Amino acid sequence: MAWFIRTKARLLVSATRLVRAPDLTDHYVCSVPRKWLRSKAALGLQEFTGSKVENGNNSGERLDLFDELKQRFLSFKKHKYLEELDHFQSLKEAQSPKFMVIACADSRVCPSTILGFRPGEAFMIRNVANLVPPLENGPSETNAALEFAVKTLQVENILIIGHSCCGGIQTLMSMRDSADSSFIKSWVTNGKVAKLRTEAAANHLSFDQQCRLCEKESINISLLNLLTYPWIKERVKKELLFVHGGYYDFLNCIFEKWTLDFKGSSVEEGRRLLVKDEQIWG
Repeated sequence: MAWFIRTKARLLVSATRLVRAPDLTDHYVCSVPRKWLRSKAALGLQEFTGSKVENGNNSGERLDLFDELKQRFLSFKKHKYLEELDHFQSLKEAQSPKFMVIACADSRVCPSTILGFRPGEAFMIRNVANLVPPLENGPSETNAALEFAVKTLQVENILIIGHSCCGGIQTLMSMRDSADSSFIKSWVTNGKVAKLRTEAAANHLSFDQQCRLCEKESINISLLNLLTYPWIKERVKKELLFVHGGYYDFLNCIFEKWTLDFKGSSVEEGRRLLVKDEQIWG
């Protein structure tokens, strides 16, 4: 796996600059190009306008965010639900998604928006840093969702989506051995193998460059962790189920996709990963 990270490191021409967020400890935020911010209006992206609260210098009418949600819902009903009524009526009976998606909880990387999933097409769970813990780590919401998706819904594809500027990965890469037992740090410890491999293969790079590499390496570790579940491994072996990695660079709107090659990968023998069908969209 180390050679894979080193190869990615050599190809890394530049990394997104990270700046320390004011008044926060061990938190980083990505600097976003101004042209990206300007382009949002052209893309027709709606945003919450927030709340105007009276203070000593100015006053304004408070905007109710739920009024905005109401308008969005009514717009959805008119332009989506009613126009695709047959599709939504069919979902009353059952769901039969082709995809199980594991994505980050980050508000900037909604899979349904990015990849255009319609209701009923993807069974989805989102967690901090889009991690899949191995079987031996015990129960979690993520493997409970996996069990339902694979055993009950019998999805054909599992897609793990990571992304640029991931705060969970930055927290993971910042961690040192300590007694800190916060929920976040306890959770991202599931990606410790990715952190160690990144540091070993790319210790000559800056912290932000290492984070970018670890964002992708953690996806690969999670792909291997999927194979620690016998009911996943068996279906992958029989080619009834395929597992994929995806990486969304939201600063440049580029999506990378790859597929685990089961025959060349192993959770034993040093946890070897081989991928195929690598694609870059955008």
